[in-house]
Amino acid sequence: MILHLDTPLLYSHALSEQLNKQLWLKMDALQPSGSFKIRGIGYACQHYAQQGKTRFVSSSGGNAGIAVAYAGRRLNIPTLVVVPETTSEHARRLIQREKAELLVVGRNWNEANDHAQALLQENDAFIHPFDDPLLWKGHASLIAEVAAQGIRPDAILLSVGGGGLLSGIAQGMQDHGWQDTPIIAVETHGTASLGESVRQRKHVTLDSVQGIATTLAARQVCTQAYSLSQTRPIHCAQVSDAQAVSACLRFLTDHRVLVEPACGAMLATAYLDHEVLAPYQNILAIVCGGSTSTLAQLVQWKG
Repeated sequence: MILHLDTPLLYSHALSEQLNKQLWLKMDALQPSGSFKIRGIGYACQHYAQQGKTRFVSSSGGNAGIAVAYAGRRLNIPTLVVVPETTSEHARRLIQREKAELLVVGRNWNEANDHAQALLQENDAFIHPFDDPLLWKGHASLIAEVAAQGIRPDAILLSVGGGGLLSGIAQGMQDHGWQDTPIIAVETHGTASLGESVRQRKHVTLDSVQGIATTLAARQVCTQAYSLSQTRPIHCAQVSDAQAVSACLRFLTDHRVLVEPACGAMLATAYLDHEVLAPYQNILAIVCGGSTSTLAQLVQWKG
């Protein structure tokens, strides 16, 4: 059983014409859980199920929890998801709709994660939302699908929270000999744990994370993501919450797909023709998706 879908790779006429470049969209917003997370999380859950684990336990800002809950339901394995108080009511409902047990604990993901770890029992599998080689191997399937369609970008554009997507994309690129292709890693100003680590040239932990892109809100990226930033061509960029929201609404108009601000951060660099894109002509944008925001919320945030 494969829990994720091979998602469409679309040429964006709207953004390509605006930028005078070729911009391709890998549409992982169309995954059954609503985001790319199901690739790696589904792979990990199947791995642990085969080992005989009898419960999945996870911590999440939203999307990972939805993916674990979806995988647990499909595999008929009970699931417990711990989310922080910042996780939207909409995301909480989606987790519960997948029949998972939900706990709301802590002011941020780090506190929720500590609580989830404390609840682990002997035959549980802990499903980390971003820091696990099993996740990265699952996420690497995204690049395999792009390569199979004969597309070779000269840059890959993605959003960064804890660094799981970045690590998986980098693994997929390594698998296909694309390791010299630059990655453009985008965060919001209030969640820029990777950007700050790159700036300081050390693996930093932010004092706090702020803003509406709560699924990017890891105070520290995983060690793998930081290591990649020191050894691979990775360029960091940040946008405001307002720019991320505006990009979500423009993307809905252009491509008829609703994504959340965490994904909108990446899209904002394209809609703004951000200077970080200037050297590149053939760009692959990872539309990571996200189910944690509604259209009504986006309109409210737009103001």
